[in-house]
Amino acid sequence: MFLSFCLPKRSYHLIRGFHAGKHFSNPSAEDIVFGAICVNIKQKRWKFLDQMLPSITNSLVSRVICEFQNSPQLALRFYDWVGKEKGFQISLESCCPVIHVLVKSRRFEDALSLLEDFMHINGFSPLEILDALLDSYESFDADPAVFDTLVRACSETGAIDVAYEVIKKLQVKGIWVTIHAWNNFLNHLVKLNEIDRFWRCYREMLSYGYIENVNTLNLVIYAFCKECKLLEAISVFYRMLKSNIQPNVVTFNIIIDGACTMGDMEVALKLVRKMGMMSWDRVIPNIITYNCLIKGFSKIQRLEAAKEVRDEMVKMGIQPNVRTYATLIDGYSRMGSLDKALNLCDEMVECGIPPNAVVYNSIINWFYEEGDIHGASFLLSDMVDKQVCPDQFTYSILTKGLCRNGHVTKALNFLRRVLDKNVVEEAFPYNILIHYMCRNRNLEGAKQLLASMFVRGLIPDPVTYGTLVDGYCKEGKIESAVRVYDKMITMGEKPNLVIYNSILSGLCKGVSVDVAKLMVDALQKMGMLDAISYNSLMHGYCISRQVDEAFALSEEMRSTGILMSRVTYNILINCLCKFGCIQQAKELVDMMVVQGILPNNITYTTLITSSYKNSTPEEIIELHDFMLLKGVNPDSQTYNAIVSPLLQDEKH
Repeated sequence: MFLSFCLPKRSYHLIRGFHAGKHFSNPSAEDIVFGAICVNIKQKRWKFLDQMLPSITNSLVSRVICEFQNSPQLALRFYDWVGKEKGFQISLESCCPVIHVLVKSRRFEDALSLLEDFMHINGFSPLEILDALLDSYESFDADPAVFDTLVRACSETGAIDVAYEVIKKLQVKGIWVTIHAWNNFLNHLVKLNEIDRFWRCYREMLSYGYIENVNTLNLVIYAFCKECKLLEAISVFYRMLKSNIQPNVVTFNIIIDGACTMGDMEVALKLVRKMGMMSWDRVIPNIITYNCLIKGFSKIQRLEAAKEVRDEMVKMGIQPNVRTYATLIDGYSRMGSLDKALNLCDEMVECGIPPNAVVYNSIINWFYEEGDIHGASFLLSDMVDKQVCPDQFTYSILTKGLCRNGHVTKALNFLRRVLDKNVVEEAFPYNILIHYMCRNRNLEGAKQLLASMFVRGLIPDPVTYGTLVDGYCKEGKIESAVRVYDKMITMGEKPNLVIYNSILSGLCKGVSVDVAKLMVDALQKMGMLDAISYNSLMHGYCISRQVDEAFALSEEMRSTGILMSRVTYNILINCLCKFGCIQQAKELVDMMVVQGILPNNITYTTLITSSYKNSTPEEIIELHDFMLLKGVNPDSQTYNAIVSPLLQDEKH
């Protein structure tokens, strides 16, 4: 029995050995190269592989990577050697095995980095990568987490729409990404402020039966905080507790930051004080928690309270970081306490924390606000001496600071020097210069700056075009404004309501009210009207002496749910005063007050100057008193020129 069992087995091994010997007696050229590559990789003799490079094919690359799937470091090293170091054009099909190897070995960051390279360097679209991963999925016995990694790669490279498309395409194939992929996708929606879309996708995810985890609910809290719905955010926190989902420090920090952003420091402080109790002593405040409080107090200009928080965190054994100091420095700078801001800079250096560009930018900006150009220049020199590289914000602050203090030519020369070094990559510094040139009525210079942007390869944005359009419209050059608008459309930029309102205002001032009305009708169909649009057309009607149309437009404005502002009332009051309807104008002031809108010095000046020629001194004084009773602070120039002399005459 024993022999009969062993003999067949032995003969089987002999036969298998015979066939194996027969197979290896005539190996293919690829088998020989494959074997040699594997031996040299195991012995890490990378130089010996160079002589095999001419024989390498995509199928060989795939085989080698598969061979080393249990040694992901060697698989990745071979992939880098053949692709990055030797420049071999690896096909997408041969790239996918290394992704599978990395994901199976839980090296997600390496897999993510490679997927991003596939998209941006190799030029493969995410959907092409998905198809290739699907083709190799079953044969490779891959980990489903590979699809989570692809969704994450799409989200983190800004391809949010494609990330969603990948999720949906996988569902059609019967493959469901995990809650982690959904969380990553939803996280990027919130970061991009696409809150409405976040809620739609969140509800869709729940409809598929996914179970929320702490990260999901943190995102829900974050979304509520973005919408300034603090109570709703806190209610989600309590829902977590009831569902036995343990909140983490991120949960608390999101709500604390939300409360600080909304100025509710009382709630923020209570959460910090009760963090341990509400988490069964599992969570304690960290540096982010304290930085949120410091930012909140700085925002409402309670700098001493912010410093007390800083002192408390030090007592708790948490050392302030550069963000802690940057927030305090910016807070003191905004209050005009530049000496205290500079003292904090010295303190952070003594603590071994070098100031970064954010710190320098903050103080330089407020030096310019104070008109201290020399102080700003000295600080810039110190920044360069300390080898802190200026960033895009630094250049923008310098450009704006020089322009604000009347040195537009210096700002222009500075920008040229910076551009020659190829360190500016955005339109913002240009936008500042174009704005000041338009403000100084140097439209030709602004136009040349726009041309210079194209020459230097910088792409103008809607702000660039909008500033030029507004400049031309204010000068009454509507045709030039429309040409800039056409150029914008040609370049594929989408005009915003600010640009449309500039053109609308220009048309109304140029007494082209009929054309302006047609434009308002078109904007209404597009759902793009706001109070400024209505006010511009209303002002145009008043200039054209079309009073009935102006008041009819105010009624239409109310019916669409757009509230009349102080500007709206002042336009209508001015319109009535032009026709001598002072009593009706006063009634409109009463209506303003009833609506909770206080008249201002423009309302005062309009009524007083309009009444001056056709009213008695007593009527003017009565009107002045009427306006005071309505809570108006008189315009000093109007009061001194008209009302004060009349009051003096009355005394005599």
